[in-house]
Amino acid sequence: MLNKQSAEAVQGDFIYRLVTEKAEYRETEAVKIYGELEYMGDKESVTIFHAASPFYFPITEKTRDYEIAYNMNTPLISTVLKKGVPLREQYKGGGGYDEHDDKNYIAFIQDLRDMRFPGGYYVAAGFADFYVQSKIGNEEKQEDFHIKAQIDFSVKE
Repeated sequence: MLNKQSAEAVQGDFIYRLVTEKAEYRETEAVKIYGELEYMGDKESVTIFHAASPFYFPITEKTRDYEIAYNMNTPLISTVLKKGVPLREQYKGGGGYDEHDDKNYIAFIQDLRDMRFPGGYYVAAGFADFYVQSKIGNEEKQEDFHIKAQIDFSVKE
């Protein structure tokens, strides 16, 4: 067990944070996880480009070794980050299955409704994925960012 409710990672002028509000939840409680991205560079603001969100929240339930996928639409969206003002997004759920999956896995994913996780030990390996464009002379430059952090929590029956 990591015993880590929050984690922070830095890449370039950006800080990514991944946080769960509690180290231990009850099955009757909604699990609360969020990601934050903060710009700390020299400019007053910067525009980032990303899919529907820059935040991804893939989670693994380690007791059963189940992956809870985090799918996202992939339009190209831009967001302006102001220096020192974090962009925050709450985890809204994930996971999916098809008819070929094991019936226990299907039941597990169905139980995730309303952010109530079945009892177990969970590791969230979240990340922020985006890019920044800049112009140097007449040349456009694209800098890609993939900033990862990992937290864990447990859910008691």
